[in-house]
Amino acid sequence: SFVMDMRWAGGSRELPASVCSLPCTAGERKKMVKGVSCCWHCELCDGYQYQRDEFSCSMCSYDKRPNVNRTGCTHIPIVKLEWHSPWAIIPVFLAMLGIIATIFVIATFIRFNDTPIVRATGRELSYVLLTGIFLCYIITFLMIAKPNMGICSFRRIFLGLGMCISYAALLTKTNRIFRIFEQGKKAVTAPRLISPTSQLAITSSLISVQLLGVFIWFGVDPPNTIVDYDEQKTSNPELARGVLKCDITDLQIICSLGYSILLMVTCTVYAIKTRGVPENFNEAKPIGFTMYTTCIVWLAFIPIFFGTAKSAEKMYIQTTTLTISMNLSASVALGMLYMPKVYIIIFHPEQNVQKRKRSFKAVVTAATMSSRLSHKASDRPNGEAKTELCENVDPNSPAAKKKYVSYNDLVI
Repeated sequence: SFVMDMRWAGGSRELPASVCSLPCTAGERKKMVKGVSCCWHCELCDGYQYQRDEFSCSMCSYDKRPNVNRTGCTHIPIVKLEWHSPWAIIPVFLAMLGIIATIFVIATFIRFNDTPIVRATGRELSYVLLTGIFLCYIITFLMIAKPNMGICSFRRIFLGLGMCISYAALLTKTNRIFRIFEQGKKAVTAPRLISPTSQLAITSSLISVQLLGVFIWFGVDPPNTIVDYDEQKTSNPELARGVLKCDITDLQIICSLGYSILLMVTCTVYAIKTRGVPENFNEAKPIGFTMYTTCIVWLAFIPIFFGTAKSAEKMYIQTTTLTISMNLSASVALGMLYMPKVYIIIFHPEQNVQKRKRSFKAVVTAATMSSRLSHKASDRPNGEAKTELCENVDPNSPAAKKKYVSYNDLVI
């Protein structure tokens, strides 16, 4: 009883434990004190370590993390970009709007296929371009869908195909415009390969390069799915996630888009060269504005795409940035090249009438003289310069009667 009535340090009446060290809890290993066999320090197994035995910790395998009490390892949860995620909702919404608008434009063009405005756009290449725009919107759904062998295969095919089709058609258009007016400065004969069939052949050959590259890619590196455990392997194991994705690297994505970007840059160069052509004759100016805007979109895309390579949200940011950039590129082309025409077809059918035919020489002369008269236009009443331009072309002259080309054949 005397011992029980004693007061120990701190005012406690309980007997102190006659041990050097207390037992370690689960997830802690014993680190023995040198020279004292019954004394140790308890150290927590931190990070991705678990308690292998009483005296040691071991790392979990790359696809696992320690459980709650760190006595073993459990599989790291696997995630993917979900349809209900904010990162997916915005591009999906834009893609759906774009698909609806594209289908509306295609239906309008088919309904009024033989009207002057539709013929003047170059119907064959217009439908090719609209197909490319449609595929640019479709890729959004492939990029967000759950990766599997089929989805990964379609991603490789359509990732750059939509843009390639669009810019191949636009490049063919701008190249044709450039060649027509360059040839017209030298002779009254039309240049070669400007017929609709020739234009489709040129566009198809440009597209075939992209498809050939994709098929080579399939042969060298067959499509597959992987789970990337490094992308979201945070310092806190509880927050670690494995990312399910297609086996496509950032470099492969850029290479897949590289050919389309080359076509886009080349088309922009031709758009700059044909910027002086009067807009009454062709689509050079709308195509130019389309390409300038598209270049700005992709210049903004590249730093965002590569600047987030080390981010834990890499998959979400890069997928959203890529899909939004493609949606914006398609929307710019659709809005600038086709919406004004659809507006006239539906709301101002009185303007959808046949223009008077001009000779090839007259059209080219007008194009070359417009630049000479442009600096004088500010000193003259509205329309005087245009009147003088038209007066300089005599439709009854012998030169004009040598070879006639329909105005509709020149409007691309």
